Amino acid sequence: MSATTLSDLFKPAPIQWGLRGDPYLWQEMSEALGALPLPPSEAKLAETLDATFERLVGLSPCAEQSSVSVERHSHGGMSSGGISLVFWREKALPLLLARDRTAQGDKP
Repeated sequence: MSATTLSDLFKPAPIQWGLRGDPYLWQEMSEALGALPLPPSEAKLAETLDATFERLVGLSPCAEQSSVSVERHSHGGMSSGGISLVFWREKALPLLLARDRTAQGDKP
């Protein structure tokens, strides 16, 4: 994997999601992080991802709730706009960190 920017880590998107708002948040985070270069350490990347998530969702991904509704990601349907904090804690954020480890290993 050849990633040089934070948005590169978001490609490809996961096949499965937690709730219906998660794909919209995935896209929003990718756009918010844009062309920022990969941080020098996994700890810095985790800090950046957590801070971006909290800014966009209004809660830390480590919050006790299992889910939260984000109105701007509501596009119709009962669970529309739902963000699964469990999905982000257990799947999405670890996936992004793993992709960074792979990208860092690819560097000469």
